[in-house]
Amino acid sequence: MERVDCVVIGAGVVGLAVARALALAGREVIVLEAAGAIGTETSSRNSEVIHAGIYYPTGSAKAVLCVQGRALLYRYCEAHGVAHRRCGKLIVATAAEQIAALHKIQAQAAVNGVHDLRLLAADEARAMEPQLRCVAALHSPSTGIIDSHGLMLACQGEAEDHGAMLALRSPVSGGEIEADGIALDVGGAEPMRILARTVVNSAGLMAQRVAGSLNGFPKDKIPPCHYAKGNYYSLVTRSPFTHLIYPVPETAGLGVHLTLDLAGQARFGPDVEWITEMDYDVDLRRADGFYRAIRDYWPGLRDGQLAPGYAGIRPKLGGPKQAASDFLIQGPAEHGVPGLVNLFGIESPGLTASLALAEHVVEIAGKT
Repeated sequence: MERVDCVVIGAGVVGLAVARALALAGREVIVLEAAGAIGTETSSRNSEVIHAGIYYPTGSAKAVLCVQGRALLYRYCEAHGVAHRRCGKLIVATAAEQIAALHKIQAQAAVNGVHDLRLLAADEARAMEPQLRCVAALHSPSTGIIDSHGLMLACQGEAEDHGAMLALRSPVSGGEIEADGIALDVGGAEPMRILARTVVNSAGLMAQRVAGSLNGFPKDKIPPCHYAKGNYYSLVTRSPFTHLIYPVPETAGLGVHLTLDLAGQARFGPDVEWITEMDYDVDLRRADGFYRAIRDYWPGLRDGQLAPGYAGIRPKLGGPKQAASDFLIQGPAEHGVPGLVNLFGIESPGLTASLALAEHVVEIAGKT
């Protein structure tokens, strides 16, 4: 049985950021990825937004790591040539009764350490985006967009430059907690068993399944996982907007918002659809709901301007009608297994928080 220092399970943006941070800390690292390429699931099927850290509950891991991660991410992109743009976003109220919600959002952002939000009157917002319909808006200048694949490639390259190895098509099928480490059964073309001193379970949608496959891991420490599918639609014409546009948040999420890619293409989403099996098909029947939601803040959207884009799936710890859940970063202090760090429920703002999350994991791993 081969012995290694660290194994990271999952080569999404968080797994690669963790591998990079461990390698920079001088650790020997192997990244095991079940798919044939990096970042094929949640990391590549999202809005690619660099979030400011506005909405999250005070003191939550999402709030703290998003704000820390956003600063780290902008610096990393500039230093490593990762394509990004600090385009800013507008959170818009389309009815007078929503203005109070904007004040609450601004106050929550300030508590989280985001102090650059500015409340705009309707004419100020329309001066920035002439086709926008609103009665007031919040401007977040530190929100941006990023090439998520470029970020993953940069993290992978830097990790490999410091000795890390990436093994694609290498699914973890099971394992066992042993006295001198964690034994992992690795499938693929050449199945093997690896004994690792440190294992970081960053398997995203499959993180609970990986933890459950480890003999000796306490099953009562594995949280439930709920799959929230988001459909995205693309604008078939050139976008008239230069900022991201978000409606005042709804109970179920942030609503159908407008984001941009680095080429200026507008896309709308995600809506929330709870599923039990992986399904990345875009449901065409949901288009009518998109038109209604978008026209609330962009009445100029014409019929036929939306086309099915893509779908993404988020691993959520809370299900339908439950309160929004936080990241669950679970180390030996929580589950009692030396050398194991589980990352559960890593959804938005996971991309923004990835570098800060990785630093936190390295700190936990250093204590095992």
